Amino acid sequence: MATEQVELRGHIIDSLILAKVMDVIIDAGADYRLVEVDIGRTNTDQSRAVIEVTTGDDSSLEALLDELHVHGANRIDPGTADVSPVEVDGVLPPGFYSTTNLPTWVRLGQRWWPVGNPEMDCALVASEGQPGEWVARTVPMHRVCAGDLVVVGHSGVRVEAPNRPRGATPFEFMTSEVSSEKPKALIVAEVAERVRRARSQPGAKVLAVCGPAVIHTGAGPDVARLVAAGWIDLLFAGNGFATHDIESNVLGTSLGVSVGEGTVVEGGHANHLRAINEIRRYGSIAAAVEAGYLRGGVMYECVRAGVPFVLGGSLRDDGPLPDVITDVVAAADAMRSLLPGVSVALMLASTLHAIATGNLLPAWVETFCVDINQAVVTKLADRGSHQALGVVTDVGLFIRGLCDQLCPPA
Repeated sequence: MATEQVELRGHIIDSLILAKVMDVIIDAGADYRLVEVDIGRTNTDQSRAVIEVTTGDDSSLEALLDELHVHGANRIDPGTADVSPVEVDGVLPPGFYSTTNLPTWVRLGQRWWPVGNPEMDCALVASEGQPGEWVARTVPMHRVCAGDLVVVGHSGVRVEAPNRPRGATPFEFMTSEVSSEKPKALIVAEVAERVRRARSQPGAKVLAVCGPAVIHTGAGPDVARLVAAGWIDLLFAGNGFATHDIESNVLGTSLGVSVGEGTVVEGGHANHLRAINEIRRYGSIAAAVEAGYLRGGVMYECVRAGVPFVLGGSLRDDGPLPDVITDVVAAADAMRSLLPGVSVALMLASTLHAIATGNLLPAWVETFCVDINQAVVTKLADRGSHQALGVVTDVGLFIRGLCDQLCPPA
């Protein structure tokens, strides 16, 4: 038998983290014993639990501790971090520590050093700064260089358990599941308030991650209003979203369906290709705006307002538009470079781009995933984005309500 004690700290009771950890242990076929539980008495008090975990052998214990670490469970005696140098560019040393997006600290030289940019599925690279000081940062596999010192194993690494929004808000009962039976108007109003709060903080940014359904449901003009009014600071999307936004504003159709009448337009199936072809003729979306070809829509407003956008490509893309980054690794790096300062992320009817963005975001970013398909909404949290709260509803109705809250008629 193999045994190890782990510790959880934070709001682990009302956020259901303690229950989740115990479920993970049982699902792994292991056993546990609550050694110590200290429950906070008020909403602001943190709780603490010490759990003794027992498995059949050392290897299964290590695998289970890896999984528990994702939920904020730390070894009682974390020790000091071990580092190993990278020998080949883009290749991590065996046994490297794989990061979560939780707030993380590394113990080097008998002191704990914060990791400034938590991101999941990366390596922890340590470098010496001033004498006796260390700097720890997350680095994706493809960006490590020979000579980089990478943390290996779990010794000397500590993470903080994720928290959920607290208090009497529409999100109070959304911490354990995603359901379509939620008061949508209240939730939209609360999301609008979170956006206002974010924008009131110096340097804080609001990110929108949009899928093509945003355009197909008729919500494009509302997103464009949000951009024009300054509520969206950053946009991530794919070729499809940008193409259909441009198609709807230049040709009046989305996937060949009239956005005004909802009827199929003869020959409209080729309209998105015609829109892509014309943008390629101009050389970029910005050039098409400058030339007067594109006179409205989300991409138009982004260009006018100077809102940065990243269009990440895929194998399904037609064209693609000249602004699309077809190298997916380069697209992820472009997204990563723009994320510092983001405090609220709106994932709007997007699966792959939402998951890709969620993988890059630290856990403290408030993330709202909106989709009519419950499976899409739950998938982001299942991938490890603990901070994601799901809203199962028609994205067009949600965005229209959000726009009414943030951009009321004069």
